[in-house]
Amino acid sequence: MVARPARLTPPVECIRLYDADAGLDGVIAIHSTALGPGAGGCRFWSYPSRDEALADALRLAEGMSYKNALAALPFGGAKAVLRRPAGAFDRAKLFRAFGRVVEGLGGLYVTAEDVGTSVDDMQEVAGATRHVAGLPSAEGRAGGDPSPWTAKGVFESMRVAARTVLDSDLAGLTVAVQGTGNVGADLCRRLADAGARLVIADPNPLRRDRLAAILGARVVGVDEIASVQAEIFAPCALGGALTPEVVRGLKAKLVCGAANNQLAAPAVADLLMNRGIAYAPDYVVNAGGIISVSAEYLGEDESDVAYRVAEIAPRVAALLDRATREGRSPALVADEMAEEVIVGAQRVAA
Repeated sequence: MVARPARLTPPVECIRLYDADAGLDGVIAIHSTALGPGAGGCRFWSYPSRDEALADALRLAEGMSYKNALAALPFGGAKAVLRRPAGAFDRAKLFRAFGRVVEGLGGLYVTAEDVGTSVDDMQEVAGATRHVAGLPSAEGRAGGDPSPWTAKGVFESMRVAARTVLDSDLAGLTVAVQGTGNVGADLCRRLADAGARLVIADPNPLRRDRLAAILGARVVGVDEIASVQAEIFAPCALGGALTPEVVRGLKAKLVCGAANNQLAAPAVADLLMNRGIAYAPDYVVNAGGIISVSAEYLGEDESDVAYRVAEIAPRVAALLDRATREGRSPALVADEMAEEVIVGAQRVAA
């Protein structure tokens, strides 16, 4: 087994969020500001406990540090995680309360959409702070829902990874897609247009079945999707999809998807490599969304977003080639590359 060093662990700042009147309950985790303000989306989910919400925020914030570093963005890594209230609540009021906390941080954290949040939510946040992106934009300017850019980056990464690993275009390959939310559905449409065969799974039967009817995809259960006969497995739901048990049952030879934190534990990267399964690291391939968010926040144009998103796939190809040459996991290689960027910035600042 390939030894894996500890990940970079800069000081982490956690800001507790609580406003009983607004229904706000969550945390902002800031992992690193070596490259600039901590940037990362706001996740809104039904977490059973505050501890689970905190653990997710910490993992996601670390991933954002690495993602932003490799995408050459002038931002550190952070994430907000909000617990969805169990009963009725005023959504607008909740996100305005969240915005007030973000404003109180004075630009230390820049927020945007993530799982469970939308452009409308970010507009409510913008009523209380300017440190937010993912808002409606003027013609030609960066902004709006970043999920199409995420899907585009994942699709182009998958295409180049298939050529690198499988020596094949996507046409005729079977791709098993786990999760058909905004990004997953967009990815499926791109794959169908490219001639790939689709197998999909999602706990939401309405959106899953509608997409399957449109694209001619085969539907399987959420507990089956990772083990179906397919050349590529694309995790596009929540994190932790790649457990040791899942990896042992994988028939795919390539994993490339949009979900954050796909590896349930760092050692899973070694299990993938030992089984001869190539892994395109999640935070490398799914950087399109944060690229869009950062361009909007910096006042750039859509052309700037398109240019940076077009750099994702070549980066993935180079990473996979290097991992193969060195006989190491792509996950380990990507981490080292990101850590070099962050440590270099810390040295300059010192």
